[in-house]
Amino acid sequence: MKDKENKRKKVKDTTIDMLFLLAACCFGTFSTVSIMLPNGLTSGGLTGIVRIIQNYVNLNFSVIYYMASIAILIILTIFLGWKEARKTIILSIMYPTVMVVFEKLNLSLLEGKDVILAAVFCGVFSGISSGIVIWRGYCFSGTDGIAKIIRKKLLPQIPQGKIMVTIDAAVIIVSAFIFGRNIALYALITQLIISKTIDTVIFGFESKIVQVEIITKDMAEQIIDFVMDDMHRGVTTEKVIGEYTKDRYTKIRVYCSPRESIELKKKLAETDPTAFVSSIRVENVWANGKGFKDIHEDK
Repeated sequence: MKDKENKRKKVKDTTIDMLFLLAACCFGTFSTVSIMLPNGLTSGGLTGIVRIIQNYVNLNFSVIYYMASIAILIILTIFLGWKEARKTIILSIMYPTVMVVFEKLNLSLLEGKDVILAAVFCGVFSGISSGIVIWRGYCFSGTDGIAKIIRKKLLPQIPQGKIMVTIDAAVIIVSAFIFGRNIALYALITQLIISKTIDTVIFGFESKIVQVEIITKDMAEQIIDFVMDDMHRGVTTEKVIGEYTKDRYTKIRVYCSPRESIELKKKLAETDPTAFVSSIRVENVWANGKGFKDIHEDK
């Protein structure tokens, strides 16, 4: 009976995830197909890379995007294994498929060509899309995947977010030589709006660093391994006692980004749903540059 309930709950959760991911794909593809492309704009990330490729190849944007997504998925599987790749496989297929549909619908948000409005609303819709995906614990196979490979294999000491920003910046700089400096500057505006919108979707107007505290009885080692091996974050632990039951527990404290806290939350839901978890905003963390601000800054 319990197995049936668990199975039913899993099916329900998966269905809800799929609906949210479908909504995210609609927001994202509308941003690209109905706002960015008709106004001759570009952006960072995989979208910007595909935009550059399309300038030299006579294929639909969705076709190039689909091929690029699958290529990154394969590379991700080779370098990081199936465990990491499976997080992106759904969106690697769903996102380009929805994009094909939007290309056929031929929708447009703006009445005429307006690059300023297009740059702003392209960022808003793309940010909503990415925010929903991160909130549900999934990720795109674009520069997210590339950043994961670079961090895992080459630069483990650098946060994934910084690597992604560097990749986006490189794509925008290349775009300046191909589409012109003005288009690249509009892309920069779009990218900044995307970043802010993602944070707003996930955590409202909270800070970009959160402190997560987990109180668990039996799963401390598994949680610690996940934080250190998969998230590459430091962990502080202490032994605590529940005064009502007098049972002994382990309290785990982690400082991480909102994106990483969502990953941790999803892991806890799978491994220890009875854990007590609290998350609070943190204005600043100084830790000698170990994934946070350098302690010598802001003196």
